[in-house]
Amino acid sequence: MKKIAILEGLLFVVGDEGITLDNICEIMNIKKKEAQELLKSLREEYNKEERGIRISFIGEAFKLTTKQEHKDYYQKLITTRGTNTLSQAALETLAIIAYNQPITRVEVDELRGISSINMIRKLMAKDLVKISGKSNLPGRPNLYRTTSEFLDYFGLATLGDLPELPNIAPKENEEQELFTSIYKEDK
Repeated sequence: MKKIAILEGLLFVVGDEGITLDNICEIMNIKKKEAQELLKSLREEYNKEERGIRISFIGEAFKLTTKQEHKDYYQKLITTRGTNTLSQAALETLAIIAYNQPITRVEVDELRGISSINMIRKLMAKDLVKISGKSNLPGRPNLYRTTSEFLDYFGLATLGDLPELPNIAPKENEEQELFTSIYKEDK
């Protein structure tokens, strides 16, 4: 097997998480010098004009990224109608997760009033939501949170940039009529 092909596969599989030099050495059972040479070779191959991706070193990890000089085309892809649309149900689920993360699926279901498992799966497939751990609740359900792709998708730098939710709670002095119907009985 060609080690450069294995390295390329590793970079593809790790995706946005990236992979450290130490991990490459451990997984491929090679020394740092050899790993660096393989990275250099693969990097040179990707730097050719006819290639659309490159190897970047970001956050202490190597990862595959797109070339900056092609960004106009990627922007067109993102803004092309039909490629980036989310249904109302997907947006609702995503908003619940974004504002309440980390959150379990059952908690999302309770807030939505409907089962959300399929919607969460779709959002995970679009890399907008990920599993971030396990809850301490009985059964240890998965905890969900948004991803960095979520921030990119909505043009946010951090979760702090999410718009404030309107306060729809009743005022302290305002009484709520829980059992009054808007419908009047016929006499």
